Amino acid sequence: MAAGHEPGADDKPDPGPGPGPRAHRPARGGLHVALVGGLHADARKETVERLLAAVPGSVALHHDLSTAPEGTVRRTVRDARGVLSTGDTPLVNDCACCALREDLVPEIARIRDERDRAAGVRLAVVELWDSVEPKAMAEVVAAHGFTVSAVITAVDPALMLPYLANGDDLADVGLAAAATDQRTVADTWARQLEYAPVLAVADSPEADDEDRALLAQLHPTARQVPIGHGDLAGAALGGFGAFDVEAAAAAQHPACARLPADADEAGVSTLVWRRRRPFHPERLYAALEDLTCAAARSRGRFWLADRPDTLLHWDAAGGALCVESAGPWLASLPDAAWEMVPPVRRAAAALDWHPAHGDRCQHLVFTSPGLDRDGLADLLESCLLTDAEYAAGRDAWKRLPPAFDTLLEV
Repeated sequence: MAAGHEPGADDKPDPGPGPGPRAHRPARGGLHVALVGGLHADARKETVERLLAAVPGSVALHHDLSTAPEGTVRRTVRDARGVLSTGDTPLVNDCACCALREDLVPEIARIRDERDRAAGVRLAVVELWDSVEPKAMAEVVAAHGFTVSAVITAVDPALMLPYLANGDDLADVGLAAAATDQRTVADTWARQLEYAPVLAVADSPEADDEDRALLAQLHPTARQVPIGHGDLAGAALGGFGAFDVEAAAAAQHPACARLPADADEAGVSTLVWRRRRPFHPERLYAALEDLTCAAARSRGRFWLADRPDTLLHWDAAGGALCVESAGPWLASLPDAAWEMVPPVRRAAAALDWHPAHGDRCQHLVFTSPGLDRDGLADLLESCLLTDAEYAAGRDAWKRLPPAFDTLLEV
């Protein structure tokens, strides 16, 4: 039932269109690094090609992880005229993604040094391989002092639902980043989509209103830029605002994630379900399969009556659910510990604060075409403590059968 995460990533929780691309000449003063990723390979490659054409002197760096069975990762550096160099880097701990992480920063530094001596490039486009997720790569690049000017995920709207509903393991479709990679197509695509503040959207004649509504509801705060006639270069150079790695991580953390709002358009619905009362562990566990399959995508935070101090993360796509502990609720911490909590986490807790339960809450969001909103809400309600169970108090709650122990690997 649990979905996997990208090998080599740190999974510990931390608290307008014009007639065509125009040339951009970034100000001198440092190398800008734009990450372009996504499982929609054709859209991703078109995005990179248009960036190379629009920004004079820009170069693209790509690590091909498909060569991992041969023991190496193939690196290619190119510009708008063609390939500049190629090379291989060995796997690290039998992990292609780890090799990418090790090789990425030295290559960016080499590009900066060589091009500064020559043409003075100011934009390096890092084209991420299909299943590589942008979060870890953005954090690695920023940690080494480079300016991450943008993180862009390329999207073909016609492929939104097929990828989001695809529960196949990456390993089964030849896209695993390591021998231990347990991720699925759906959960990987969801994270790629939701992390990026800019979406490069392909002009897909196959896409319909439902596809576009699904995209808008899954990531309502994203800046959508048409690949064929939008200002991709401006986005890559930070023209929509500098990319903030810490803010991006906070926006994904289950305690303070920016979750979608309630919506209903073109046959696609987003249900935002919020309650204060805790879940009964056995009833919720029995309903997990139905809840997971009720929507193409669901996510959020919740709490169980028998684990009142643990903030639990709900993350489902493609019929697979990942439930993880995301640390303690702030209400369970001593006052002195609050000073160690990031301000964004404290602000999120204050918005959710309840006199009896503090920041403990159920905040789950379900997005899908054809969503049975009433049926889903009724099922969720049935999993909460009854009035009698609630009135029994926390000591009684903690004696309820621990149905989630196996799922949480306790």
